[in-house]
Amino acid sequence: MTPPLDRLRARVEELGAPLCLGIDPHPDDLPADLPTGVAGIEAFARGLIETAVGEAAAVKINVAFFEALGAEGWAALERVRADVPTDVVCILDAKRGDIGSTAERYAEGLFGRLDADAVTLSPYLGEDAIEPFLAHTDRLVYVLVRTSNPSAHRLQDLQVDGDPLHLHVARWVAGTWPDGRVGLVVGATGPRELGQLRHAVPGPAFLVPGVGAQGGDLAASVAACHGTWAPGLVSVSRGIAGASRGADWREAAAAAGRSLRGRMREAVLHSMANAAQRPMTEARD
Repeated sequence: MTPPLDRLRARVEELGAPLCLGIDPHPDDLPADLPTGVAGIEAFARGLIETAVGEAAAVKINVAFFEALGAEGWAALERVRADVPTDVVCILDAKRGDIGSTAERYAEGLFGRLDADAVTLSPYLGEDAIEPFLAHTDRLVYVLVRTSNPSAHRLQDLQVDGDPLHLHVARWVAGTWPDGRVGLVVGATGPRELGQLRHAVPGPAFLVPGVGAQGGDLAASVAACHGTWAPGLVSVSRGIAGASRGADWREAAAAAGRSLRGRMREAVLHSMANAAQRPMTEARD
């Protein structure tokens, strides 16, 4: 199969937008016409993929919503992952991070058993927690740097030698693995940090969650997500999945996906226009 980085480049170019469809099927947020438990979670996730994947360059599945359901949930996750079309990159949002031998087993489960194209990882344990995943040479990883949750600043913004910790992590990742297979997770809810990180590390792709229900800046996210080494992604979960909890949830999700892709295409064009005008402005100054 074509490597995921090549598929991602082709898909982003085809769609003209870096939309990533987030699948976070919380049991309390299922549409009213779906059953509770594993059956409802699976039906909702597979329905979202069926209706909205045509607008997306990638799908990001949060494995916690399946793992919490035990063996049946894991089996459902396998079926949901199998629904993702082969030309769409499948990211398993697992946020793993452990010592080398354990990380190797996590990598085998996510890349080997579930056949993920990419996973999210924590940097806290250093290279030991990341290298076992990169031993799968045809897969991608996204390392947590500046996340979108409300308390992220407590640790990630701590000052270390005059710079926030998340900036040190970003520079470390970019310097250690200078290729397109390793990207960064940077939340849309901190547009200032997002811009600063892109300026500091122009190479890695950014996976940007937090647009939609969390209030992240869509235009800033689209402008900053792409690196010089690889295309980035802007992930939207509740903005699509939560479009309706009624019987029309499939149609509503499809419409929300189309709208978001259109808005992202406009943001891409606007960003390109600004970039083209900058050299002319600088020449006049």
